[in-house]
Amino acid sequence: MRFGLARLTTRTVNATSRRLGRGRGTVAGGRAGLKVDPRLLQHLSRGRSVALVSGTNGKTTTTRLLTVALGVGGEPVVSNETGSNMPPGHVAALVAAARGTQAVLEVDEIYLPRVLAATHATTVLLLNLSRDQLDRTNEVRMVAGRWRAALAAAPHTVVVANADDPLVAWGAGAAAQVLWVAAGSRWQLDAVGCPSCEGRIAFDGEGAWWCTADCGLTRPVPLATLDYPDTGGASDTGAASDAGASPQDASTVTSRGAWADGRTYDINLRLPGRFNHANALMAAVAAEACGIDAGEALAAMADVEHVAGRFTIREFGDVRARLMLAKNPAGWSELLEMVAGDDGPVVVSINARIADGADPSWLWDVPFERLGPRTVVATGDRFRDLSVRLQYAGVAHVAEADPVTAVMLAATTGDGTAPGATDRTVDVIGNYTAFDDLLGARP
Repeated sequence: MRFGLARLTTRTVNATSRRLGRGRGTVAGGRAGLKVDPRLLQHLSRGRSVALVSGTNGKTTTTRLLTVALGVGGEPVVSNETGSNMPPGHVAALVAAARGTQAVLEVDEIYLPRVLAATHATTVLLLNLSRDQLDRTNEVRMVAGRWRAALAAAPHTVVVANADDPLVAWGAGAAAQVLWVAAGSRWQLDAVGCPSCEGRIAFDGEGAWWCTADCGLTRPVPLATLDYPDTGGASDTGAASDAGASPQDASTVTSRGAWADGRTYDINLRLPGRFNHANALMAAVAAEACGIDAGEALAAMADVEHVAGRFTIREFGDVRARLMLAKNPAGWSELLEMVAGDDGPVVVSINARIADGADPSWLWDVPFERLGPRTVVATGDRFRDLSVRLQYAGVAHVAEADPVTAVMLAATTGDGTAPGATDRTVDVIGNYTAFDDLLGARP
């Protein structure tokens, strides 16, 4: 009776929230339902094969890619594709699904142990770990330790983990079944300390890493590796800059997933960026663990154009803008690398609201120097903080408080100071609420 009432409560509150324009109906109902029945997530997961996707960056995209891949089997797949990745969001997604014996849930890295215990997930994907919103979350080694304890207590769960991230490797190392993927890890600044013995992690620039204190923690042997055959770069872990920059634009380059048993599959995506090719490889390995052919899974992923607004093209008057989300130094580093090969205008936008984390000091860890001599406009609630950081990075820019005005300005300022005109698409990179401000803004 309590379960039925909780489910009805979730549906009713979410429907009311949408009708009143107070939200998208993906969280409020879940909170109400969990108050009626604290075990609601466990009840809703019963009878379903559940896959969980967690990590600091790439969760929403990888969740979408895996959902599409598992759909190849013909069965409905339930997912929280809006990015509501805590238990209220999971409950709302599962309650809303009338059908579906499979579920793919994006999970906030802090909540992974709790959600794993409630859902008894058959598969868990672990993408990466880096500092993010430290006013809300813990240091990454504490997160990895909690992952490790939770996975040790889940002997029937298959873990798909990024072998190139030492924190992920240690966290996943206690699991009974691990499928290691060489998905790459450009951002290594949060993994210099060994999470096992507090020694130092050494990286050789070719993809290998190990603890210099000889505690035994070292890069696992991968089942699958991300290759760029056109550039001669294997497993782009950050070393690609030494052997020629790895390709960033999915429209011009195909990557390849190479399995240890000799199989290879081309990865053709509409989603741009090396990091999305890595997400696709991780999803393909997980799909295979769930009984879907990896080649068929990757073919299905090729049709995904954008995820939850990421990489959406929006028009503001006569100006086209491509919207991108980056929430921490690791994510910003990847996107700045992706746009570095272009010379078009860029808008960077920073807020520091609750969803973003109140402390914007992480701006000083972002390599804004990569923006170089191009048209750059700084905007968002904290545009002044951003402007100071850009000044110290030597990036000429214009500061504008209003995000929509900033996009329009980027398309008309030429070199950043002289009036001009351009028909180039403006690349816009913002953190959570800055991204949402523009995604929902009226043209």
